[in-house]
Amino acid sequence: MRLNTTIQIFDYWNKLRGSEIAPLRTQVEPRDIRHLLSSLFMLETSGAGRITFRLAGTRICDLFGHDLGGSCLSELWAHGHEDMEKTAIGVMEHGIPALLNATGYSTAGHRAAFEIILLPLRDADGECGKLLGAIAPATTASWLEVVPLQFLALDRSRLLHEQLYPLANTTQGANEPQAATGRSRSIADTVRRLMSSLIDDPAKRDAPFRHYR
Repeated sequence: MRLNTTIQIFDYWNKLRGSEIAPLRTQVEPRDIRHLLSSLFMLETSGAGRITFRLAGTRICDLFGHDLGGSCLSELWAHGHEDMEKTAIGVMEHGIPALLNATGYSTAGHRAAFEIILLPLRDADGECGKLLGAIAPATTASWLEVVPLQFLALDRSRLLHEQLYPLANTTQGANEPQAATGRSRSIADTVRRLMSSLIDDPAKRDAPFRHYR
């Protein structure tokens, strides 16, 4: 992560989750992140099994020139990139955040780089059923305020499991046996390496809000 928006929302999410795999949806307090709200979105799984926008900040809606509420995530991507929905589902199923680097293109031929972060949220039953995310432009471009994006193209994606280790380590008891610590870390590494390969190699995988309910 290189941009303040994605760094700040990740740090907020990481602090909220404590020793859990992800924070509860009800733990997210808009007033605590009011300065980020216009760049945030929330995703959920629709009744048809699609990943859709439950809410989207005004800045994000302005980027694409319309309200994104209820829209499928894949609609923002070139050629209706359904792999992006599979990535989002993977983040929810495994509870590991993902960072996407993408380029946005306008009908006028403009283009701009973006960072997009996907952070899992737990429902009351403990399952990760929603995603909190942010879209942040890498540079300031005046045309972004007047010319809407036509689509996004994925440049790179990666899991943020490395950033989860420090917090997880501090939650272990001081007298915990070293062997048990090593074994737990090994299992986690295996799962995260598997998820990294699924996200990075597509061939391997089969308020300021415009919309809120």
